[in-house]
Amino acid sequence: MNRLTHLRIRKAHRYLGLLTGLQFVFWTMGGLYFSWSDIDEIHGDFQRRAAANFSSTMAMASPAQVLAQLPQADSVKSIKLIEVLGQPLYQVVYFASLGAEPMAHTQLALAKDGTLRAPLTQEEAVQMARRSFNEKVEVQQVEYLTAGHVGKHHEYRESPLPAYAVTMQHPTSTTVYVATERGEVTKFRNNKWRVFDFMWMLHTMDYEGRDNFGNWLLRAFSVAGMVTILSGFALYFVSYGNGRRKTVGGRPRKTA
Repeated sequence: MNRLTHLRIRKAHRYLGLLTGLQFVFWTMGGLYFSWSDIDEIHGDFQRRAAANFSSTMAMASPAQVLAQLPQADSVKSIKLIEVLGQPLYQVVYFASLGAEPMAHTQLALAKDGTLRAPLTQEEAVQMARRSFNEKVEVQQVEYLTAGHVGKHHEYRESPLPAYAVTMQHPTSTTVYVATERGEVTKFRNNKWRVFDFMWMLHTMDYEGRDNFGNWLLRAFSVAGMVTILSGFALYFVSYGNGRRKTVGGRPRKTA
């Protein structure tokens, strides 16, 4: 291979290395953090108290009684038995055509008699957040979240709203999210999760919403990274071939 081609490969490898080098560092940092972290600690599972079970002999109304009180319901997605502050409730997720397209709605009802009930109040949400925590903690801050409060980079993105964010006075700065209409504790977010989320953003290169693993920036850098690696291999074999041609019988060949 001639000297010009050799120089072109070397130059391409150098500039591709500069372009992709920093992202390679981010990918490696993210990989190290992901592989050395306990996913249960990141999800906050170690802080979460197990949900209570109900007696199999308790009196319960038929879910049909709840559905009969929802005349606007077009279809039902799910009916689930949940616990809210020691009380069994039905959680009904259904679709209703109140506009151009069917919208999902959630309705809570008392399991004992099928009586519909309102979404959780702030006081109930705070009590649920504290009871779900497996340590005795004090509440540092409470925030009511709607769609206008949760952007693409928010730690509660793409989760049921409205919800209360209950932040605890704890070394992990854990925030417990309680969805008011669903009557459930939905997420635990602590400092380890927040580091994980930032590393994940760098790993996926989705600086718009963090969770799109198929964005064009990532695809472009993946291709550039592969070309960088292949150009490195090519540069090695080209350099190796040139070195072999400059020797005769194990000794450097004399040149004019």
